[in-house]
Amino acid sequence: MMYLSLGGAMVHCFLIHTLCPIGVLSAGGSRVLFSHVFGPEDTVVFAPDRDLGPEERRLLQKEKLAVVARQVQSACALLREAAGQPAMEAGLGEELVALQEAESGVLRLATGDPFPRERSVLWLAVQALGFTLVCEPHENLLLAEGTLRSLARHCLENLRMLGPGSEVLLKSDRIEALLHRLLPHGQLLFLNHRFTHSLEKELAAYMAK
Repeated sequence: MMYLSLGGAMVHCFLIHTLCPIGVLSAGGSRVLFSHVFGPEDTVVFAPDRDLGPEERRLLQKEKLAVVARQVQSACALLREAAGQPAMEAGLGEELVALQEAESGVLRLATGDPFPRERSVLWLAVQALGFTLVCEPHENLLLAEGTLRSLARHCLENLRMLGPGSEVLLKSDRIEALLHRLLPHGQLLFLNHRFTHSLEKELAAYMAK
């Protein structure tokens, strides 16, 4: 067996959003650039809200994800402020350097803040971009962090997201393809070396199109 799926949607959503630039330490607003919600609607919407119309539910879900992005933005700003010396900014061709220097953290969201049930949030801050996973509260965080770093690496290397004028929204189909392979249906995967090598080749071929 090349990989093992843990079963069920243990990751409820994946976000890419803006953060304050490295040289700016204020916790300003955060813009969600890309989001994908896994599993049934009740992972993000309270039962009373399911009577809302489709557009109202969509806007409510959008706001809940924005709340997560703002909380990550605040946590990242505090971490960068505590560090004192901002890291050097990397550009195109230096994605791996930027990823190695990325800040990371874990947040615990209480019931109702903003989801119907308690959640764990793993985040990775690569310069002015945040990569975030919202997971079950007792998830395997080490495995989830490895998946998050893999997603971020492929996004940065293959989609050139650190370049000036990089528009994440225009690359959503390729991000969806990464999620389909690295986080199918929100399931975290235990990957052995053989499957990882095969997956890397498949992704490289797809991204080269």
